[in-house]
Amino acid sequence: MSATAEKRAVTASKPAFVSRMVEVASATADPVRASEGLARELESGNILFFPRMPFALSEDDRAFLLARKQTDAGYHKNIAYRPAEDRLTGAGKMPARDAAKLKSILKAYSDWAAQFLNERIPEYAGRWVRDFASYRPIEEKGRKARLTARNDLAHVDAFPTRPTHGDRILRVFVNINPTKGRVWVTSETFEGLAERFAREVGIPGTGAHMFGKMARALGIRQWSRSPYDAFMLRFHDFLKENSEFQRDCVKRQWDFPPGSCWICYTDMVSHAVLSGQFALEQTFLISRHAMTLPEKSPIRILERICGHPLSN
Repeated sequence: MSATAEKRAVTASKPAFVSRMVEVASATADPVRASEGLARELESGNILFFPRMPFALSEDDRAFLLARKQTDAGYHKNIAYRPAEDRLTGAGKMPARDAAKLKSILKAYSDWAAQFLNERIPEYAGRWVRDFASYRPIEEKGRKARLTARNDLAHVDAFPTRPTHGDRILRVFVNINPTKGRVWVTSETFEGLAERFAREVGIPGTGAHMFGKMARALGIRQWSRSPYDAFMLRFHDFLKENSEFQRDCVKRQWDFPPGSCWICYTDMVSHAVLSGQFALEQTFLISRHAMTLPEKSPIRILERICGHPLSN
């Protein structure tokens, strides 16, 4: 592992399921061969790390992004581009020209990430939905937020407004900060955490699954989440609210340097962002039926634990 992506064990114990970094060459003469095994690494709960940013961001566009003065009070924590709607959200009040330029940059990043994913992980091609692209200009260290919204606490991702019904949350990150790295901590993967905590969090019974299926068929909006999605939201909050887990869990620290790119399933990799400013991110919802290791999907892990389906 290169020094720029050095991992440091913060605790002495080492559970069975811990994420690791897999460094990938940004260019190769045989990209098809290079893609072999990458899907399996991702689905096992590891992070793909590209030392050099493969996204071509012009110096003019970089300077424009770094000049954005987003604050906690005036904006959302992220500025988002929604590809399905071709719309920018979270930017607050800015001149129309600036908003149009920002949207153009995020659209270009979103288009690049889609092409990059298809080339690097051809097993997923045509089997994903492109979700939001975001720009994260706020410094993470010391950012004020309510407990369950804090990024500096180890968690796995779940969407409160966009249920996945068991499909996977894959994210592509790029650090565009010219001088500072983006620092993460990872802990056990969802596979290990679910074995420890799923029953304590409370897995829905078969009745909840059948009632939810019927209610969604009738168009009852509050049941648009599957029992799986409802559980994952509770699990997300449980981890952040569990001070003992946050204090004692195994931790590995990773520094993603300026100009680097990394990819992981954030519904599998438990992660926290300790510091960093100015990052781009694209989310993909990968069909659970596209997995090369379906038994590693969080929904399959939970269904093994509870013994019944958690999604339609």
